[in-house]
Amino acid sequence: MSLTRPMLFAAAFALVACTETEEGGELDYEYADASLPQHYQESGQTGNMMAPGFDAAIDFDNTPADNPITNNGAKLGRVLFYDTDLSQNRTISCASCHVQEFGFSDDEVLSIGFDGGLTGRHSMGLTNARFYGNGRFFWDQRAETLEAQVLMPMQDPVEMGMTLEEVVERVEEDERYAPLFEAAYGSDVVDTDRISKSIAQFVRSMVSTTSRYDEGRAEVSAILDDFPNFTAEENAGKTLFYAPPPMGGLGCAHCHGTDAQIGIGAISNGLDASVTDEGFGSVTGAQADMGTFKVPSLRNVGVRAPYMHDGRFESLEEVIEHYSTGVQFHPSLFPFLLDGNGGTQPLNLTAAEKAQLRAFLLTLTDDAMLTDPKFSDPGW
Repeated sequence: MSLTRPMLFAAAFALVACTETEEGGELDYEYADASLPQHYQESGQTGNMMAPGFDAAIDFDNTPADNPITNNGAKLGRVLFYDTDLSQNRTISCASCHVQEFGFSDDEVLSIGFDGGLTGRHSMGLTNARFYGNGRFFWDQRAETLEAQVLMPMQDPVEMGMTLEEVVERVEEDERYAPLFEAAYGSDVVDTDRISKSIAQFVRSMVSTTSRYDEGRAEVSAILDDFPNFTAEENAGKTLFYAPPPMGGLGCAHCHGTDAQIGIGAISNGLDASVTDEGFGSVTGAQADMGTFKVPSLRNVGVRAPYMHDGRFESLEEVIEHYSTGVQFHPSLFPFLLDGNGGTQPLNLTAAEKAQLRAFLLTLTDDAMLTDPKFSDPGW
């Protein structure tokens, strides 16, 4: 069978669309997980010491068996993540509230939705979301999986204002998507399952591996070893962060554990003495969950101000001061912050310790990731 000129043109368009955007932006990047560094795959223990937070990050991978990260799937997810056509008035995308340069968070206290309304909570950073142990998402953990979470903002009346039927229609209307779905799933069929899986793959690919922390960690055998690329102040801050109190530290890794510096569940960190936001308790109805919130990764925390679920703290200094002197008693307060007698256990940090902690937290900034084109707007 001979090919007509229109058929040749269509085939050429499909080939180009798989590798470039309409404006020439590159789409083909490595997203699959073969490049995870060794320290993400092994425990950071020293000898037989079993300190909380020293487990391997990969042990908490929330990737489901039916949605592994693939290059074509994440590529499609990246385009969807940045597509403003998926909001009611075509002005807001997922990336509008999860900005690459801000660690895939937002520099506003509350994010602005498609019609100018404000979101109920501060935008959570997405770096290392793959390693959140229980696999639930949003500050209140109302989404049981990342695949469920990525569809919810599209349907939120403030954020994007769409129905899932409208989302599918918008994607089907854009002919550039057909070859991307074909490459990822073997056909150009568009449905919500494929949309959610693709965006979830892209989000899970946002793993930070090129920070100064990673550079130093690759040169030592255990987390508590001094990193050769760190200053004395940064190494002191790392010890405060990771070492349990009996070993001269503060045990921050109880909540922000592994080399991904991320939690495994919802806690109260003593922001308020009374419940001002039910958090996970609004999902479970359990009294013990009232006022508890998901513990995000601290990767790129230096560029993610403001902080906490309500964006109340404007700087890392304010966050550190909260743990030093500001923790308030709460019925669901994380046990590490209790004194054993029904009260709180303030850390009472010295000025030097506060500076050390801040210096360490800044080593978690991954400048290469924050500018990596594979996570950037494809320019559609």
